[in-house]
Amino acid sequence: MDTQTTRMAGIPSPAAAAARDILFRRYRTYGIAVAVLSGMSYGLYSAFMALGMSLGVWDGWYEKGSGLSAVATLFLLSALGAAVTDSFSALWSLLLAALKGKLGDVPRSWRTRPGVIMTAAAFIGGPLASTCYVLGLQNAGSMVVPLSALCPAIGAILGRVVFKQTLNVRIMTGILICFAASFMIGSTGLTDDAPANLYLGLAFGLLAALGWGVEGCVCGYGTALIDPEVGITIRQLTSGLSNLFLLVPLFGWLGGADAAGMAVAAFTDPQSVGWFVVAGFCAYFAFMLWYQGNAMCGAALGMACNGAFSFWGPFFIWLVLGVYYGMEDKNMPPIAWLASLVMICGIFLIAVNPLDLFRRGYQGRKDREAA
Repeated sequence: MDTQTTRMAGIPSPAAAAARDILFRRYRTYGIAVAVLSGMSYGLYSAFMALGMSLGVWDGWYEKGSGLSAVATLFLLSALGAAVTDSFSALWSLLLAALKGKLGDVPRSWRTRPGVIMTAAAFIGGPLASTCYVLGLQNAGSMVVPLSALCPAIGAILGRVVFKQTLNVRIMTGILICFAASFMIGSTGLTDDAPANLYLGLAFGLLAALGWGVEGCVCGYGTALIDPEVGITIRQLTSGLSNLFLLVPLFGWLGGADAAGMAVAAFTDPQSVGWFVVAGFCAYFAFMLWYQGNAMCGAALGMACNGAFSFWGPFFIWLVLGVYYGMEDKNMPPIAWLASLVMICGIFLIAVNPLDLFRRGYQGRKDREAA
C-alpha cells in the first residue's frame, strides 16, 4: 500500500507510527520521573514535619515535666502535628488553585457525588490515617515509613473484597513480599536498642497503611471525574479542617488539656511553624505529583514509583534530623533499610508485570529499526 493510499485509508505510515510511539514513551518516561518525585516529596514532608515537632514549643510539650497527661502526649500532640501540617497544605492548595483560576471549581465540585465520595475518603486517609502516621513516627521513628507503604498491598486486598478485582499469582506474590518486609521491620524490636514504644508505633503505622489503602480504593472514582488539582484541594481542606476542629478538640478533652491554646501556640511558635509550612508544601506536591504521574504513566506504574517513599522517608529523616541537626536515634537499623528496599520490590510487583516492561522495550527497539 503506497503512502497516498495509506493516508486515504486513515492508516498512519510506519514512520509516523514510530514517531508517535517515541513521543508516547518519552511522555511515559516523564510520568515515571514525576511519580518518583512524588515519593521523594512525601519523604521530605515526613522529615520536615518530624523536625517541626521536635523544636520550640513542641520540645517543651514532650518533656516529662510539661504537665500533659499520657493521653494528651500520645494522641493530642500527634493529632495537632498532623493538623498543623495539613492546614498549611490546604492553604497551599487554595493559593495554587487561585493562581491557576480553579478556585471557583472547588465548591462546585465539592457538592457533586464524586466530591462527597472524595470527602469521605479524605476523612479516612487524612485525619485518621495521618494522625496514626504521626503517632507511628513519634513512637517508632523512621521505621514506620516503610511499614505505612503497605497501603498498595492493603488496597489490592480491599479491591478484591469490595470491588471483586482479581488477585493473580503475581499480585499475591507482591503482597506476600510486602508483608515479609513488614515482619523484617518488626524484628528490629528484638534488639536492645529498639525504641521503648516500637510495637505501638508500628501498630499505628499499620493503621495508617489501612486508612490510605481505603482512600486509594475510593478516591480513584473521585479523581477520575474531578480535576486533580481541585480534587487535591478538596482532600487537603477536608483533612486539615477535620483534624483541627474534630480530632484535636476530642483528644484535648480526653487528655484534659487546653487544645485550643495549644493549637494557637503551635501556629504561632516562631521556631517550628516555618518547618510546618515547608512540610505542608511538600505534602501538597506529594499528592499533586502522584496524581499527575499516575495520569502520565498509568496508575499501576505510578503507584509503584510513588511507593519508593518507603526508602525516601527514612532517608530524608536521617539526612535532615540526624545529619544536619545532629539528633540522635534518627537512623534505622540495617535490616529496616533492607526491608524498605524489599517493600519497594513488592509494591512494584503488585502494580506492574515486569515482563510487560521487557516486552515494551523489545517492541520499542523493533519500531526504531522499522523506522
